Amino acid sequence: MSRPQRPSPAFLDKYQGQPFHALYTTSVTVRGGEAQHGRASGIAMSDDGELAVELRLPVELGGAGGGTNPEQLFAASYAACFHGALALLAERAGVPFGDAAVTVTVSFGRDAVDGLFALQADINIHMPGVDRALAEELVRNTERLCPYAKMAQDGIRSSVVLTP
Repeated sequence: MSRPQRPSPAFLDKYQGQPFHALYTTSVTVRGGEAQHGRASGIAMSDDGELAVELRLPVELGGAGGGTNPEQLFAASYAACFHGALALLAERAGVPFGDAAVTVTVSFGRDAVDGLFALQADINIHMPGVDRALAEELVRNTERLCPYAKMAQDGIRSSVVLTP
């Protein structure tokens, strides 16, 4: 197995071109499993087969637990993306980043506006040994760079299509 490589700082170069230019695209399909319900007993499988997880409703929502759930997957994705963007900015600034950690806490709950459901995400960044003012500047810049943070702030272009 080859050693993981960090992305190039060239990812920080400004882009000029089409309104959106995809650099990577993936698909994940969820099937309902035994309960015929994606959250309760689903199987999530990526188009390349690298992701294959059993989805289970957490005990807190009345399920049996025993698998991951959409909130955990979203928290992991958000934290990984934010950490990666922060690492690129720290590298560009010459800031040591070895023991940094990003924790994203995602809550699933009721939305008083429409009476249905909503998500809330809280990000905690730990950057030991980095001057507080410099760390705050890096975090503010990461919020502008990280697509998950941008999505959380501004929304995301999304389409829903029913296929035959």
